[in-house]
Amino acid sequence: MDEEDTDGYKEPCNQCAAVDWGISDEGRFYCRSCHNVIERTREVVDMSFTSNSNRISRIGNKSRIRKSERGYIWMLCEGFQFILQNQADALLRLGVAPQFKDDVLCQMWRLYLQKSQQGYTRNPIRNLRFRGAALDSDTDMDSAAESVLSDNFTDSGSVLCSSAGSNAESSSDWLGSDYSSTGTSASWKRSRSLMTMKKTLALIHLALVWSREALTLSDLLRLVKEGHVPYVTAYEDLPEEMKLCGPDALLFHVESIPSHRSVHKEAQVLVQFLQLPAFPPIIPEALLHPAPLSLRYLTDANLPDELHRWVCVLMDRAGMADQKRHTLDGGLRPILPRYDLQAAALIIVTIKVIFGLDDHTEWDLSNKADSHDDKADMFSFRKWYKLVQAALVEAQQRRDQDTARKQWKGKKLFFVDKRDRLIVTKRRRISENVQMCLKRLSSCPAAVHYVGPSSFQFCWGDENGSDGPSLHHTKLDGVISLSNGFMTPLNLNYWHPPLRPCNPRTCVSHYPSMEPTLPRSFVWLLQLFSFMLDVEAWYLFDEVLEMERRVFGIKTPQIGQQVETRKWLRTEKTNATQTGDPVKKPRTPRKGRNGINI
Repeated sequence: MDEEDTDGYKEPCNQCAAVDWGISDEGRFYCRSCHNVIERTREVVDMSFTSNSNRISRIGNKSRIRKSERGYIWMLCEGFQFILQNQADALLRLGVAPQFKDDVLCQMWRLYLQKSQQGYTRNPIRNLRFRGAALDSDTDMDSAAESVLSDNFTDSGSVLCSSAGSNAESSSDWLGSDYSSTGTSASWKRSRSLMTMKKTLALIHLALVWSREALTLSDLLRLVKEGHVPYVTAYEDLPEEMKLCGPDALLFHVESIPSHRSVHKEAQVLVQFLQLPAFPPIIPEALLHPAPLSLRYLTDANLPDELHRWVCVLMDRAGMADQKRHTLDGGLRPILPRYDLQAAALIIVTIKVIFGLDDHTEWDLSNKADSHDDKADMFSFRKWYKLVQAALVEAQQRRDQDTARKQWKGKKLFFVDKRDRLIVTKRRRISENVQMCLKRLSSCPAAVHYVGPSSFQFCWGDENGSDGPSLHHTKLDGVISLSNGFMTPLNLNYWHPPLRPCNPRTCVSHYPSMEPTLPRSFVWLLQLFSFMLDVEAWYLFDEVLEMERRVFGIKTPQIGQQVETRKWLRTEKTNATQTGDPVKKPRTPRKGRNGINI
């Protein structure tokens, strides 16, 4: 069909001098060799004008857009509302409780609309880009937080209501605040009120924490990366009448997954911006509590189950058994805990207490465990390292391959200006042709097996497809001795890296400079749990240092020190003699030889 229309045009291409013309879907001539698009268009016969006329009409550069084809004027918050609804529906399909969407996320979204004055107010903002709008101060709406997010969430909102079509007066009555636009705030920051794609994940994380769901922030980001929760191509699910155009459309277009640290920071900002009341307490039975969460990570890392009781001992000594430490309170404790990092850091500190992790003690203890008569049931650090290291290398390769195969571009064309449509179409055509050529030249890739979402990175057991045999049943008798009715680790020394006093606002981490001097076994353990949580190693290292300060009472030592745990373990003996339980909370720490609480 193209040959008939281009047969009469024999002009060479200005770019490659070839005479091989084709016609695009828009009716423009383009060179098949270099994909250069020219201004010439196809001539068509318009037979609908009159049957006795052969009048020729030409497709012009400026296409006529009918009024019925245009999208209606819509607010940016409406687009993010649809995206939040799709993300919440995806989590519901994965097993999250239905109350998460209707009773928690919906209420937080309504509170955000009121705080940013986009809805549930008598004078909502109608400017798409939030420029030059009158905004009231935060103190005018303090009472709304208590009414919207009460302890019981008595209001049963079923859907995410649209702010553009809501009644302002009835919304104010529902929120229980006599709000009126009476003043302006020149210091209002636009970045705090304007919603972004990253803030949608932060808002969902806060709703999950309020609901006390078993999904940590690292789990949420992993579901986003695997495509189970829409994020990168979430704009494709917007209704057809919502036309993305202009610079504001870039708010919905993302080409990367945010890091754990950035999303947690956004969630902390939202807590202060929304002025949320106290969250429901994280009781020990809640899956976000360090006790059950650490047991989950021990299972994923193929560590013995007996190690969990020692994790609980250190958790009591660090004062983390108290539910108030893990409960977010906007007034008393406004810091949002990093539940996943705290549990992983607690496990790393426990392994350091028992095995040393100084590149000597752990291997000596492994030699003793291997020489034991019942070594099949004994936990050996060397055996565990070889098993997990092989699985870690394969899992890292699979993750890298999945990242390389991931399509970061959506199926729908995305362009800010309509004049860029031809350029975007040409680039898409070129990329598709290059991909087709590479598929022809390359060998057929191995079949990619679809794996459903899971909370675990590894699979241990004797089944087909597992990463290796399970070590959960192994015992710690080779590294822990039973004497006089109480248990004592054979390792009695604990090394601590040096801590440098610095300003947390200007200094991020000293891990890059300290990493070459740290023991290799400790660095490998950091990399293992960093892979499991999909965070940076320095980010987890800082959490380990904070956990060591809590456990041993170390605040800001200038140089690395050795902490002797013998006297601390004797307190275990005293409590065990009185109660019969060898793993009870020790007595109040006292000063040791080095001036450190032990």
